[in-house]
Amino acid sequence: MANMRANRVAEQLKKEISDIIQREVKDPRIGFLTVTDVDLTGDLQQAKVFVTVYGDEEERSNSLAALEKAKGFIRSEAGQRVQLRKTPEIMFEFDESIERGNRIEQLIRDMNQRD
Repeated sequence: MANMRANRVAEQLKKEISDIIQREVKDPRIGFLTVTDVDLTGDLQQAKVFVTVYGDEEERSNSLAALEKAKGFIRSEAGQRVQLRKTPEIMFEFDESIERGNRIEQLIRDMNQRD
């Protein structure tokens, strides 16, 4: 039961954090960024926010640095929008699953072309 609640809260946080980053955070270092997932602990105290950034490695690191700088603002805004007793601590991480999936797809295409 608690796991279902954590999943619902994580989805709500994902939507709200994405909206906050796109509309409220005005840091020019943040490029074309998408919030792909939020992993919330069962006690709702910590949230790992996974993001993807379109661009090269420098743009990714700049975007993550800007998000780290705006973390307090994002957390307070999310706390106002999502009614929880305590707003979870936010940690931003780059989501590599899309790149990994693209790499696997390319390898499969290469194998099929050789056959």
